[in-house]
Amino acid sequence: MSSAEERRNAGAGHRNGGGAVKGFVHKDCSRHPSLNDSLEGEIQAFLTDEDQLHTYDDLTKVNPVTPKTVLKCLRARYRVKVFYTNAGCTLVALNPFQPIPDLYSLDVMKEYHSASQPQEFKPHIFIVAEEAYRNVQGQLEPVNQSLVVSGESGAGKTWTSRCLMKYYATVAASSSVVKSQNTVERIERRVLDSNPIMEAFGNACTLRNNNSSRFGKYIQLQLDRCQLLVGASVQTYLLEKTRVACQPANERNFHIFYQMMKGATDEQRKEWKMPDGQRFVWLPKAEKIVEEDCFNETVEAMVHLGINKERQRQIFGILAGLLQLGNVNFSSSTDESQPCDIEEQSQDFLQRAAELLCVPAEELQMCLRVRTLKAGKQSVLKPCSQAECSMRRDCLAKVTYAHLFEWLVTLINNSICADKSTWCNFIGVLDVYGFECFQVNNLEQLCINYANEKLQQHFVAHYLRAQQEEYVSEGLQWSFVKYQDNQSCLDLIEGSPVSVFSLLNEASRLNRTSDAKTFRVRLEKELSDNVNISWDKFSEVPHFTVAHYAGKVDYQIQGMVDKNKDPVPPELVGLLQKSGNSLLQQMFTDDETENLTKKGLSNVTVVSKFKNSLESLMKILHSTTPHYTRCIKPNPDCKPLTFQKEEVVMQLEACGIVETIHISAAGFPIRIPFNSFIQRYGLIAKYSRFPSESCCIDLDADNSDMIHQEVEKLLRVVSQLQALDPSLCFDSEKPYSWVHCGRTKVFLTQYMLDWLEGQRKKILSLCAFSIQCCWLRYQRRRRHACRTSATLIQAAVRSWLVRRQVQRWNRAAAVIQNTWRKWRDMLTALAEAELDDAEDFVEEDVPTLNPVISQRGSVQLSTIQEPVIVRGWPMGLALASAPSITLSMTATGFQKMISLMASLNLPSKRGEYASLNLPSKRGEYKVETNQYTQGLASIRAQPKGSVKLHFRRSPLLYADRPPDLKCDVTGFNEILLEKTL
Repeated sequence: MSSAEERRNAGAGHRNGGGAVKGFVHKDCSRHPSLNDSLEGEIQAFLTDEDQLHTYDDLTKVNPVTPKTVLKCLRARYRVKVFYTNAGCTLVALNPFQPIPDLYSLDVMKEYHSASQPQEFKPHIFIVAEEAYRNVQGQLEPVNQSLVVSGESGAGKTWTSRCLMKYYATVAASSSVVKSQNTVERIERRVLDSNPIMEAFGNACTLRNNNSSRFGKYIQLQLDRCQLLVGASVQTYLLEKTRVACQPANERNFHIFYQMMKGATDEQRKEWKMPDGQRFVWLPKAEKIVEEDCFNETVEAMVHLGINKERQRQIFGILAGLLQLGNVNFSSSTDESQPCDIEEQSQDFLQRAAELLCVPAEELQMCLRVRTLKAGKQSVLKPCSQAECSMRRDCLAKVTYAHLFEWLVTLINNSICADKSTWCNFIGVLDVYGFECFQVNNLEQLCINYANEKLQQHFVAHYLRAQQEEYVSEGLQWSFVKYQDNQSCLDLIEGSPVSVFSLLNEASRLNRTSDAKTFRVRLEKELSDNVNISWDKFSEVPHFTVAHYAGKVDYQIQGMVDKNKDPVPPELVGLLQKSGNSLLQQMFTDDETENLTKKGLSNVTVVSKFKNSLESLMKILHSTTPHYTRCIKPNPDCKPLTFQKEEVVMQLEACGIVETIHISAAGFPIRIPFNSFIQRYGLIAKYSRFPSESCCIDLDADNSDMIHQEVEKLLRVVSQLQALDPSLCFDSEKPYSWVHCGRTKVFLTQYMLDWLEGQRKKILSLCAFSIQCCWLRYQRRRRHACRTSATLIQAAVRSWLVRRQVQRWNRAAAVIQNTWRKWRDMLTALAEAELDDAEDFVEEDVPTLNPVISQRGSVQLSTIQEPVIVRGWPMGLALASAPSITLSMTATGFQKMISLMASLNLPSKRGEYASLNLPSKRGEYKVETNQYTQGLASIRAQPKGSVKLHFRRSPLLYADRPPDLKCDVTGFNEILLEKTL
């Protein structure tokens, strides 16, 4: 299985096997001898091309369906290393007896989980798991699911259950929610870590299987509303505790003891008083190496489940004490009034066992050798015989180990179980011991085979019988397929008023030693009418034979009644309650409290407790949707890739695989009530291209006729859609070959259900797409309206801001203009006042100036005879940008020229600003200008010597600017200059 293409079926998908809605009559050719020849010819024709037999992924495609054809197909697929095959509603799994890592990798899990149609892939245990998971997601009633894994011991049930748990822990924990990610990983890790602990303490190596479950377990994987794994719970059934003290020939004890022997460090060995080379009576076949002997893995799982080192030390100390106790032997006493003696070589083992169990060695020895009898209010001590001492020793080991196992199960549940409010659905995985038949079978094998009978009856009642009866009641023309019903065998074991279990409980009530021959006579007298029980009258060993669905099993009566009583001497319980080991003390104190609340002997016997727990399990299975996986053991020796047809045929016939294929090929495995069918698939007719006259009806009201009509209309629309689907091999002559409308339910094939789910998913996708389009359109329109509104608001705000700014500018300009006008008027008034006050004087005759000089604005200066009064006014504004002027001063023009020179900063001939020296008779007049930084206002003083100029800063911006050809005056000043010049 390297790619998805290799897993896909070659055909179009599942076929119905040629069945029709009307006339679903399956004809069993074996009942008509006249057709034997034709049947044999069909078988030979089918088996002619053996190279193609491995391509049959579903045994319902086999034609004809016989044990021979089914066996040939399974063997052909096993040879090409294909180990899973569909058999209708059941998955057949052949054990390869070798690791196939690529078949169960993480990539394969994700591939099956992400596939839109997992049924199109080749059969796999992950398809069964994914179908159950999707049923929970689809919330189809009943929502809770159960995966029933059955088969003989060594068929691979434990491995299959382990794969199922790993699949759900991977798939159901794949959440992207950051908040719950750590919690999911923690729960996933703890759920998976519960497996190594329970297998170490509850599995053992037997003749038929190296990892045989010696107890039954039902694991509930708890899912929340989002179908995420939030917790789990474990229920166990009938631990084979007798294996602790009594191991069958060539079989081993529980794995945990061998893990301690092989994986302990030197320090741990010293603590457990287990030196190298130490042999223990209760550890046979210690030299055998199996894959499950992994001590470090068990210790690591304990740490993950919250078992600290101190508690681990107590657990392993108890186990080591039980091993030491198994080496204690007793010798018979010559005096019956005296207790048995402990063998000399056993004294050390007794001392070690007492130290490891944290109890006084003297009290332990007393409890094993002497029993206490109560006569009224008085207690009498009675010595025990050698056999009784050995029995009390074994009883101590069995009850201690059983309590330790129950404590571990309780701890695991407390660690992984979620609160009831956090989960709403569950997927159950059932892994029970397989059918067993040994040379010596006792009460343990009777209970184990009884559990398998109950599971087989559940399969028969749920599928083989209930489906056929429902076909007839719903109006399908159906001919019943014969099948092996094991109800009579169950009546023999658990029936009322008389059965094997009832007789065992009756014998256990008698306060006397049980007699095997007496009990056999009792069985013969009361149960001789049942055909499922028989006896070998010539056998010296008392026994009885039960014809189970998987074969006949001989049960030895000797010791069966005593095992059913399961007596625990109160002296042993009291001793363990006073143990220095807090774990031992806690286990037996809690157990005593529970026993005080129970009443009646029926709750005390082994078969009664097992029957009650099994009945509670069956109630859970009946309330869920079951998914069956039949594990087949190809050969009894557990050899890799070895197929023995005799072994396989026996298992196929025992579990009713051939009958299952017959009913699956001709029937409808899916049954949906009308109301649920319309609620789930009514939208197909509503959104189809074909017009339908469907109307809205109240599904809760009592209008069955209208609902039936609506279902028929919906099925007509479905048939029309199927006719237009090119991917379907649709038969127009048999439009309802995949679906049938009964009286209260709609019957569907698996392929029809997949097609309806696909159509429903398409319609929901289109509706979701339409909703998304409408929502996106609404969002865009709203976004566009918001953008338009924002633009209008921004434009209005900007307009208001601009208007306000312009208004401020206008007000500022008006203020500046008014201020300038006032300043200008004030200067004009001052200048006029100064000119009006000036004294007139007679100017001397001035020589006529050269026209050229006059044109250039030059002035010639003559010598000044007398000091004169110079009066002037600011001329910087009028002459700020005037061209260069050559001055020629005379005496007569001194007043004007002084005023001119004082107002201007004239450049010298060398291009720089300089002072002007005016020669005269009395000296020279010196005019120094500083107009570059300060403006000239007026000249009021009569020059005496040097001319003194009084000035103040001009209010104009360019009034103090020297004339410069390279400097351009722009703006308002330029306009004023042009008007002035």
